[in-house]
Amino acid sequence: MDVDDFKNGQTILIDKPLNWTSFQVVNKLRWAIRQKFNLKKIKVGHAGTLDPLATGLLMICTGKFTKTIDLLQAEKKEYTGTFTLGATTPSYDLETEVNETFSTEHIINKNIKDATKSFLGEIDQTPPLYSALKKDGVRLYELARKGETTEIKSRKITIFEFEITKIEMPNIDFRVVCSKGTYIRSLANDFGKALKIGSHLSALRRTKSGNFNVNNAVSPEDFILKLNGTC
Repeated sequence: MDVDDFKNGQTILIDKPLNWTSFQVVNKLRWAIRQKFNLKKIKVGHAGTLDPLATGLLMICTGKFTKTIDLLQAEKKEYTGTFTLGATTPSYDLETEVNETFSTEHIINKNIKDATKSFLGEIDQTPPLYSALKKDGVRLYELARKGETTEIKSRKITIFEFEITKIEMPNIDFRVVCSKGTYIRSLANDFGKALKIGSHLSALRRTKSGNFNVNNAVSPEDFILKLNGTC
């Protein structure tokens, strides 16, 4: 690929590493493209944010393709991951420490699998307080880290598919196909409420978005090696 390819537009499929922010991936690729072609600037953006504790498919758009980001973000998405039952955290994932625990001894596999049925279709979901959504111009996670609470309105989302793929208590593996705007952390928390035993998200991986699949994605490092012709 030459410089015009990136200016005219590319959609780059990246397998986001654990503990990277989506913005760090964008910065890394933008810097590499600028260095390769000696550019002062080039448009680079991502379609659909992944939390630092999540891995998987991140679509990076360059040049004129940045105009397609909204369309790409609107596509349905598939995730796999793990809920840990019997414990909750304020962030609904491992960003924060466990704040409450519950007994899971009375829970059987059928309870867990049956609980997925109540989440199928269009449902109301409240985003987590630890999120990048804004309230009066301030990110919610900034308020949360200061110990402040605020009312968050629920939103309509759609769960197209929700299956439990493995049960090794207290951890359960899942696969979810959902609409834009779905917070899997909130799904984890709500799932625990449905079972009355608490739950939080302990692993998450985005595997598909629209017609794109993480199997066709590369790491940021491998993309840069290919860009520079060293692999």
